[in-house]
Amino acid sequence: MLFLPLFIPLFHQDTGHLFGGFVLEAYFDMSATTPVCPQAVQAVNDCLTSCYGNPSSLHIKGMEAQEAVTAARKTLAKALACDAKEILFASSATECNNLALRGLVQAYPRKGKRIVASAVEHPSVARVLEELEKDGYDVIRIPPRKDARFYPEDFSRAVTADTVLVSCMLVNNETGVILPVGDIARASREVKADLFVHCDAVQGLFKTPFTVRTLGADLVTVSGHKVYAPKGVGALYVRKGVRLHPQTIGGGQENGIRSGTEPVPLIAAFGAAVQHGMDNREEDLAAVREVSDYLRNGLAQLPGVALHFPQEITVPHIISVSVQGVRSEIMLHHLESQGVYVSSGSACSKGAQSTVLRTWGLADATADQTLRISMGYTNTLQQAQALLDGVRSGIERIRR
Repeated sequence: MLFLPLFIPLFHQDTGHLFGGFVLEAYFDMSATTPVCPQAVQAVNDCLTSCYGNPSSLHIKGMEAQEAVTAARKTLAKALACDAKEILFASSATECNNLALRGLVQAYPRKGKRIVASAVEHPSVARVLEELEKDGYDVIRIPPRKDARFYPEDFSRAVTADTVLVSCMLVNNETGVILPVGDIARASREVKADLFVHCDAVQGLFKTPFTVRTLGADLVTVSGHKVYAPKGVGALYVRKGVRLHPQTIGGGQENGIRSGTEPVPLIAAFGAAVQHGMDNREEDLAAVREVSDYLRNGLAQLPGVALHFPQEITVPHIISVSVQGVRSEIMLHHLESQGVYVSSGSACSKGAQSTVLRTWGLADATADQTLRISMGYTNTLQQAQALLDGVRSGIERIRR
């Protein structure tokens, strides 16, 4: 791999795992954000130092910047298997989700007032749906069944002639559970053929195979900083012919749907990271599976540790696990003292107790003891062992 080794200088001899005078830093919070890959760093540097023009300018520097944006747009389109003209750049996946939901229903006010969505959507979807309810929309939230799975017929039964939109994420950011978006789209359209489908695929890109066609989606959201690009850039696939009411008005960039001068360095970095993801898809996935299997096997042997969701319905990148009798926040800070970083839930929820886990049927006490371990291709077995050692020592110290 081209990443720099994840080591930090040793300042405190009593913490962390020692390897040759260094503390091993084990970062297992990749679902919150990823480190930036060298290809993306180089793209940022090139745009900041040489390709620094405004893409809307008509001179050569503007044309160079526009070419960088166009190249990234083509790369995203290749990854999603769509036309480059169907890719729209924005500041984040949150903005893309807001634009997709609000922009669509505002563009089609006569299509209907019902929206069907999964009950485990990311806050950038869930909270928009709450606001749309205040505007008079009827939002139906579909929970998983007792086996932790989602079933297409549960969505299609909620679809009526008044349904304008079905919104369903591809991979849940807290549990790693894969939702059958393509089957949900097909089943829903059997009830109402002309409804729209939106998919938040932020946690799915390069983690589980898909294209916009296999999803059956009219709108698909992806994010830069979940695939080793910098924070501050997201992309929205908008199927040709689908209208969105702009949420940001200004100079008419991005086909007039999302105005504002394009952040060329971030967009170019997004394209570079996605190209790296496409070039190394199988190798990276194999590396993640190896670390994930090692962690699952090791965690299953620790006393009072429970793995929550069947491996066959989750991506290998996310493990949801609870430690009986130890609150997640306490374990999180213990692991941090060992140079190991995990999450107690969605980073977007600022550590608040997860309603998503309760929706999946976990008791409040269990949810309060749950850790999200999320990994990428830069993680190693050495780091995985550091995490296992940290959990083991945390159990011994905290319970005592």
